[in-house]
Amino acid sequence: MTTTPNIAVLGAGYTGVTIAKLLARRTGANVTVVNDRDRFVERMRNHQLASGRKVRHLPLRGLFEGTGVRLVVDRVTRVDTEGRRVELAGGAEPLRYDLLVYALGSRADLDSVPGVAEHAHAVAGGEQAERLRDRMRTAGTVAVVGAGPTGLETVTELAETYPDRTVRLVTGGALGQELSEQGRDHLHRVLGRLGVEVREHARVAKVGADGLLLEGGEHVAADTVAWTTGFTVPGLAREAGLAVDGHGRMLVDGTLRSRSHPEVYGIGDAAAAHTQDGQVLRMGCGPGGLAAACAFYAITARMAGRAPKPLRVKNDALCVSLGEWDGILQPTGLDGTPHGKVRTGRPVAMLKKSVLRVTGWYNLRHPALTVIGARQG
Repeated sequence: MTTTPNIAVLGAGYTGVTIAKLLARRTGANVTVVNDRDRFVERMRNHQLASGRKVRHLPLRGLFEGTGVRLVVDRVTRVDTEGRRVELAGGAEPLRYDLLVYALGSRADLDSVPGVAEHAHAVAGGEQAERLRDRMRTAGTVAVVGAGPTGLETVTELAETYPDRTVRLVTGGALGQELSEQGRDHLHRVLGRLGVEVREHARVAKVGADGLLLEGGEHVAADTVAWTTGFTVPGLAREAGLAVDGHGRMLVDGTLRSRSHPEVYGIGDAAAAHTQDGQVLRMGCGPGGLAAACAFYAITARMAGRAPKPLRVKNDALCVSLGEWDGILQPTGLDGTPHGKVRTGRPVAMLKKSVLRVTGWYNLRHPALTVIGARQG
């Protein structure tokens, strides 16, 4: 008699929800998802939440209804890889697994610079974005630190929503260094139109209640600071004895399986997935969706006694909204080098809205779309 396998999925972000529903539907396994809250956070909309725009409320139980997936709302405290158990903070019996999918994602790094945890507001989490939204109601001057995609989307949303406030963008490098010359020119024009004050090559040494202290001693005044630079991952993988890189991301092979524990798969931001050319996939929803699809194919192939195909990705792209009606779509190589024709303006804004709608609504309910969209070799 064959025993039904138990699959545990840790984390219910974009990748965790997708793979859990796919595995429950296609494998017949007992699939359990553990997440520390009972609602799905549309992380790609957190900059909109921070600016005061309404976002959807998506209870996880509704997303899993009728799928056969069991949801456990609790915080993981330890992964026992020898006993194949997941220990929980709520005191419930440890969750036993035959196969584990580690999809705990990333969070804002609030410890890299003194004063960030005490005085800055991140947008990586839903509650963090809500606190920034509440603070913006009375803020006079806000400084957004970081000019990556999250920082650009946050600063343009805030500047567009609050035209009567002083909005500053502070970046340690050159503005738009991930973009082509045309993309950088467009970005500068948009920020100028919105009245954003830009400080390039300005590294923050300390955050205080009255703003930023830069390396070199200069002070940038702000009564509110939004921190969008730097992400870190939970330490559970390292503590469990799983092979990790220098940033604590799980090391996985081309099929997203742990390099040290073959019964464990890692997807999303918490895993360092390498392509066939040796490039590490960047953190983000798009690469995470590809990793989830590849892991799903690998798991089902091995369960059926077949050899799985490795992850194959050739190109990447940055799709960044700049307020509600503008944006930049920049094709890049896997190493982040911009190439090809950049797209800008309202068409990109409409495209980004479509991406958010598909990713945050249709894909969550019909995860097969992720599999269809993923390019497998």
